[in-house]
Amino acid sequence: MISRWTVVVDRDDLGKTEVLHDELPASTDLSDCEVLLRVDRVGLTANNVTYGVIGDRIGYWRFFPTAAENRGVIPLWGFADVVDSTLDSLPVGTRVYGYLPMASHLVMRARLTPAGFADASEHRAELPAVYNSYLVTTSDPAYDPRLEDLQVLYRPLFFTSFLLADQLVDNDFHGARTVVISSASSKTAFGTAQCLRGRGVRLVGLTSPRNVEFTGGLGLYDAVLPYGADVDVEPSAYLDFSGSAELRSALHDRLGDQLVKDISIGLTHQAASADPRSEFFFAPEQLRKRTADWGQDGLAERFGTAWRGFTARAGEWVAVAPHSGPDALVEVWQAVLRGETSPDTADVITF
Repeated sequence: MISRWTVVVDRDDLGKTEVLHDELPASTDLSDCEVLLRVDRVGLTANNVTYGVIGDRIGYWRFFPTAAENRGVIPLWGFADVVDSTLDSLPVGTRVYGYLPMASHLVMRARLTPAGFADASEHRAELPAVYNSYLVTTSDPAYDPRLEDLQVLYRPLFFTSFLLADQLVDNDFHGARTVVISSASSKTAFGTAQCLRGRGVRLVGLTSPRNVEFTGGLGLYDAVLPYGADVDVEPSAYLDFSGSAELRSALHDRLGDQLVKDISIGLTHQAASADPRSEFFFAPEQLRKRTADWGQDGLAERFGTAWRGFTARAGEWVAVAPHSGPDALVEVWQAVLRGETSPDTADVITF
């Protein structure tokens, strides 16, 4: 039988990894409605580190369970191809986009949807639906085969950016005149800035000194400041993509009651502290609200417009760094964990 591999990480020490090998199931082993996917192309960013850091809080470890004790599989976004199927509607060769494991293959129990299918496996029944939905490329109006690298890198992050910006607009920015964004060079952060441009608020990006030039060159922020610089004291909302307790405290000390909203989104500093001064933004909640408000077609139309505007410029900002195979995947994971990746490059791994 053909073997498959899976990269597992220590849930208490994300830097410890191991590549496990086992055998693929034969066609006769697939149950009704099951399909076997071969993972083909994935992106890896600091967002995937967040999945590991808060994996127990949100349930990210539960999507791709492993028998390895105290170890888990980090989710990635990417493309996969159906290589075996029990469903005529999902024949061999079907290409899909969605939430995938750090692994070469995956068996899924498919429940068909208008845009593709949802994984109806029992262990995923209580997990957020947005992560269980898979798009068939031939049914996805936003799919462009020439832009697959941009899609695996940006689309899941930009969807979070889109929903976060929408929540702020929907709440009239909570009375803020300025939005302060940490880790401003990160993809989700500058995607949010892209969505907020021209919405009547001033955008201030905070980043490390070495990333100030890159972040300013994006042309998305009204001001880009290095960490430690003083921000103007005025009604402000803080979007925390860093998870830095020190930075949060400094902003609260500086702005006082002029800091009208503090929202945590990412954890690029890998500290999963629950600070009562901040509320955690969970994208699926805003997704449910807007699906109810606009309907699925209305939401898809609005996101599609924003996505096309973003991809028209994204290729100018970041160069894709290609990699191949499980060993390269582990190397990129370790580099992202250590914060050694550059904001002007992005990592795509093919299997």
